[in-house]
Amino acid sequence: MSNQPETGARRPGFLPIETNWFDRLFIAVVIWVALSLLWLRLIEPLGLSIWIATAISAVVGAVIIWRG
Repeated sequence: MSNQPETGARRPGFLPIETNWFDRLFIAVVIWVALSLLWLRLIEPLGLSIWIATAISAVVGAVIIWRG
């Protein structure tokens, strides 16, 4: 017997629920919308562009989709 993992074996991620790639994509989009709304309400009046929130959301979304 080899120590190779089975094909299709699920590796544990950092999310506390079992997810597939579409679930993680949905979570990433919800985080993007929430962060954008909070940014527009709290941060943009201080002079920081919404593009910063979009970049942060893209990085967080990529981490969630790949590692979640």
